[in-house]
Amino acid sequence: MNARRAQEIYDSSDTIPVRLDDGQSVWIEKVDVANGVATVQIGQSPTNTQTVGVERLEEAGR
Repeated sequence: MNARRAQEIYDSSDTIPVRLDDGQSVWIEKVDVANGVATVQIGQSPTNTQTVGVERLEEAGR
């Protein structure tokens, strides 16, 4: 995924499933378009967050 698409998903009022390249479901919490990274919540735990390169993100089902 690119940073622009990650930002579109973050801004969307729809729930768009996203996962990391290792298959873990994530929720995008913040996108830094300039640096190509996103802060994501992994799974259901709000304290389990990571900053990852947006190229590691995939829309589930695509």
